[in-house]
Amino acid sequence: MDLLTGHNPLTTIQHDAVLDYYGRRLATCSSDKTIKIFDVTADSHVLTSILTGHEGAVWCVSWAHPKFGNILASASYDGKVFIWRESASVWTRVYDFGLHTASVNLVAWAPHEAGCVLACASSDGSVSVLEFKENSWSPMVFAAHGIGVNSVSWSPAVVPGALTGASGMVVGSARRFVTGGSDCLVKIWEWNAEQNTYTSTCTLTGHTDWVRDVAWSPTVLTRSYIASASQDKTVRIWTSTNPALGEWKSTTLNFDAVAWRVSWSLSGNILAVSTGDNRVSLWKERLSGGWDLVKKLEE
Repeated sequence: MDLLTGHNPLTTIQHDAVLDYYGRRLATCSSDKTIKIFDVTADSHVLTSILTGHEGAVWCVSWAHPKFGNILASASYDGKVFIWRESASVWTRVYDFGLHTASVNLVAWAPHEAGCVLACASSDGSVSVLEFKENSWSPMVFAAHGIGVNSVSWSPAVVPGALTGASGMVVGSARRFVTGGSDCLVKIWEWNAEQNTYTSTCTLTGHTDWVRDVAWSPTVLTRSYIASASQDKTVRIWTSTNPALGEWKSTTLNFDAVAWRVSWSLSGNILAVSTGDNRVSLWKERLSGGWDLVKKLEE
């Protein structure tokens, strides 16, 4: 038994491990179809709950912002998304979403300023967005990438250079996210109030194999940054001063193995890349432009 995750490493594969907003709780999930919740302190961790119900490997778990309560979303090979809520130290499955016809590969919560909103990427080629409003969950599903969606990531609620008005309201906020697909494409989506759905506003091309992961940087400075990791052994870093206009430029980082995951630091100035040769590398943008490798971590 793995002492950290509680999953048996001889019979199961752990797929995700995520700390909550405060870093006090850890959620893990694995191919044994379970989700485990731990209380975490500086020198100990205690298994407090085991959540069951999925009928396939659980690929991903994601914590909602604490302003909405103790809420966790899970995505599984069984094509379902479950929303779990804790009340009085008891976890309950409060919503089952089963409209996808293939594996749900990743789920991501929108910035809390946008409300309690979850995006889900599925191998059936579609993206779903689940929103909790008027005391119930409201889902929508739309086609995104023809042969499968592998990843989804939300933009910050504030667009680059946005200002705060006298009332304290943000001027220039948006509901926007990016997806990566098995069609080698990266697509940007934005809420369209007139059509009452999310529409694709930009398609970024350049990868020559499946896009495995995408990550929108949390920075709200003068530019937006998106990183995309591909099976073509590259990571592309896309930049834009105005995402609404769909004007993006890219820089390519080359690797010796498949690029699996990309993740930005909380400040948005460091990019971590994990590759198929069991290596993690950290990259930082130069003031003069371009990206430097600042550290390599090898297993």
